[in-house]
Amino acid sequence: MTEPVEKIGPGRRRERDTIGAMLRIYCHDHHGKGRGLCPDCSDVLAYSERRLEKCLFGDVKPTCARCPVHCYQPAMRTRVKDVMRYAGPRMIYRHPILAMRHILHGRREAPQDPRRRESADTCCAGAPETAPDTMRRDGP
Repeated sequence: MTEPVEKIGPGRRRERDTIGAMLRIYCHDHHGKGRGLCPDCSDVLAYSERRLEKCLFGDVKPTCARCPVHCYQPAMRTRVKDVMRYAGPRMIYRHPILAMRHILHGRREAPQDPRRRESADTCCAGAPETAPDTMRRDGP
């Protein structure tokens, strides 16, 4: 279900690689010593890739911890949090460069939710502006 590398930008590619590495660490340590992912972990990876494809932020996507939009379903979000809680500290030893990039990316300011920016621009269009000092405070 992975898009060709040319179709996604570097931001989403890094997120895809990071969640893939974390899932491999988690699956290997919890579900057996096989080379690939178990069916449950494969489902989580496929789900996260679908979420990345549909991300509102595109390539300026923040890390999940800083994202203002929670796009994962609650059950899947819990599973991914468990994976990240376990694999995150181990990433520095198994994938140090990927881990450092993820840490640095997580320090960036999260962009504003594009849906809110659009609604804020359009919801008040044409409404008269009232200066704060002209408003009555003592009632009608």
